[in-house]
Amino acid sequence: MSSISLFLRAVNDSVNDFKMSQPYSEPKIFTGGVDINHWKNLTSTDQKLALSKEWFIYYSYRDPKSGKLKRQSHIKAGANRHKNLRARIAVLKTLQRNLLLLLENGFNPYDDNTTNKERFLGKKTKEVEPTTTPTTSIAETQIEPTTEKPVAINEMSIVDAFKFGLDIKKRELNSNSYNGYSSHINRFEKWLTEKKLHNNGISTITKSLVIEYLNSILKVSSSRNRNNYRTSISSLFTTLEDNELIKDNFVKKIKNLKTTPERNKTYTPTMQKDIYDYMQENDPLLLLFVQFVSYNLLRPIEVCRLRIEDIDIKDKKLYVKAKNKAVKIKIIPDYLLKEIPDLSALEKKLFLFTPEKIGGDWEANETNRRDHFSKRFKKVKDLFGLGVNYGMYSFRHTFITKLYQELRKEYSQFEAKSRLMLITGHATMIALEQYLRDIDAELPKDYSALLNSK
Repeated sequence: MSSISLFLRAVNDSVNDFKMSQPYSEPKIFTGGVDINHWKNLTSTDQKLALSKEWFIYYSYRDPKSGKLKRQSHIKAGANRHKNLRARIAVLKTLQRNLLLLLENGFNPYDDNTTNKERFLGKKTKEVEPTTTPTTSIAETQIEPTTEKPVAINEMSIVDAFKFGLDIKKRELNSNSYNGYSSHINRFEKWLTEKKLHNNGISTITKSLVIEYLNSILKVSSSRNRNNYRTSISSLFTTLEDNELIKDNFVKKIKNLKTTPERNKTYTPTMQKDIYDYMQENDPLLLLFVQFVSYNLLRPIEVCRLRIEDIDIKDKKLYVKAKNKAVKIKIIPDYLLKEIPDLSALEKKLFLFTPEKIGGDWEANETNRRDHFSKRFKKVKDLFGLGVNYGMYSFRHTFITKLYQELRKEYSQFEAKSRLMLITGHATMIALEQYLRDIDAELPKDYSALLNSK
């Protein structure tokens, strides 16, 4: 064997004996034995198998006695509570980034790290016993100086905890839901900043403090809006609890206030005909938009999501992204089919509805697209002197009521509701029945004979 070969083998056997300038290895993520860069190419069985395993952060640090890199305790920090790739990897990447930050700033699992903790806290802290293993909490890695109460060791600041929670939610919610959610949380953080509490530890937020904030919302808004803020804050605190950043989500114990819902009224047959006739003459594009709400019983925002590829004229099917599931398939009734123009020459990825035409690009989020058509319809209803209880959504109520009343002419209540449920897409019979009660879809027959009884 050549001398160089012998030398290479010797190096391989003793590489960890060299005194290197960097006393640690870069933290890495174990992802169940699979490459998550090719996650979409894995079968569902392989994905489930990978997620059934423990994922963790691993790294090595040079043992002061042997001088060799030694694997340290794995760091999980509650990541495996999550049962999907996005949430789990979001936690672990935060852990990985912050552990590296600590190591770069001199963290040593074999030493007393009081000096490092003081530097991150910005204040002198209570001495702690030296540890023999690295901390497994991401909380210690994101501490910032405070001007009020110091953040305790192993506790994340309010600012960092909110940022952590928002990062998780951004991966769980669609863009429309996330925008509303983040707006609520950011406004709460701004209120805490005004009170100079934002750099305190997350545990310093108490139930009474959240109630105080919700009361401030109530004073300038409605009980419904106050309840929406409560829901968003509770959702954030559930995420923090799931990731062991707080012990308990006490916000869910704060009760919602009673609200009086604003209901969209149904149109009378005469009103509906007059409005349709006006739009047919003055704004046929808006009329077709409303007909999708009326005949396919879609919500206005669902109509705004439609693209050319979602309309299958041949099979009379419509594919729409709904609120409660990824894609909802509905039939296109012939009544609507005859109103849809020829779409065969249009590119499949174009939006079905744009401000000027059928089929086009529209660089606006779905909320703004919906608001465009809502404002456009408001000009129509204002011409008819209709109040705030009437809108495009009222057409959905109107035609569901009409369908139910027609079904009741032939079928019992239960059978009529069962057939209607297939059309409306309600998930449960209870949900449909509540909806029908809310819109007064079924009224009693004339009961004059009962009043005339002696």
